[in-house]
Amino acid sequence: MNKHVIDIQASLYQALNQMNKHRVKFLIAADSEMRIVGTLTDGDMRRAILRGVELNELIDTAVCKEFTFVLQTAGLAEVLCAFHQPKVDFLPVLDEQGTLCNLITRRGLSAFLMRNQKFQMDADFETAEGNELEHEIFARPWGFYKTTVLNELFQSKVIYVMPGQALSLQSHMRREEYWNIIHGTGVIQLGESVHSAMPGGAFFIPKGCKHRLTNTSQTDTLIIAEVQLGDYFGEDDIFRHEDIYGRG
Repeated sequence: MNKHVIDIQASLYQALNQMNKHRVKFLIAADSEMRIVGTLTDGDMRRAILRGVELNELIDTAVCKEFTFVLQTAGLAEVLCAFHQPKVDFLPVLDEQGTLCNLITRRGLSAFLMRNQKFQMDADFETAEGNELEHEIFARPWGFYKTTVLNELFQSKVIYVMPGQALSLQSHMRREEYWNIIHGTGVIQLGESVHSAMPGGAFFIPKGCKHRLTNTSQTDTLIIAEVQLGDYFGEDDIFRHEDIYGRG
């Protein structure tokens, strides 16, 4: 948390140097008694410089003094409500005297909660910042998918199968899957049985069960939400029995 705190008597140059050194995008300005005066983002400093403020001038010329914060007596609902406000990406946690007690970032809170950790106002949200919610979109011959959440308990994905395409006939040894059809039409093979896939449909795929999803439409994308439960969620836990794209 200290890397985010800066003395209100510091200059814009010192603030920029601190941001660059610690690779942070905002600072919390405090007085000599550690009472919070305001916040300072990289955007605040750019706007100040564009107004003609010199780098050797005090950050007081750029600090936002009307900032969103929560008291240390607040609960989770109040914190979440504060983050619902536009452009609020971090929340200083203050005591009744206005002294900084903790700092909650949007990303840190999301990662913390997705790990199923018990919420407490004094938790270390900065350390909690991880990649639970930061995932790229991955292309596949049949379309693409994006992981939405990945932690030790589960992985969730949204899968897009392009018209006329199909996943491999595959099975998993270390995870079971739950599929919910969101959009489009197709067929799902589960073991030796075949089922129609339509919006609202739900399917359970146990460990070791051969399964395949095929988009039977020639015009619409087939979209499903997938939740995986198990002790391992890596892509190498895929055993392909058949594949129209020749993958092993």
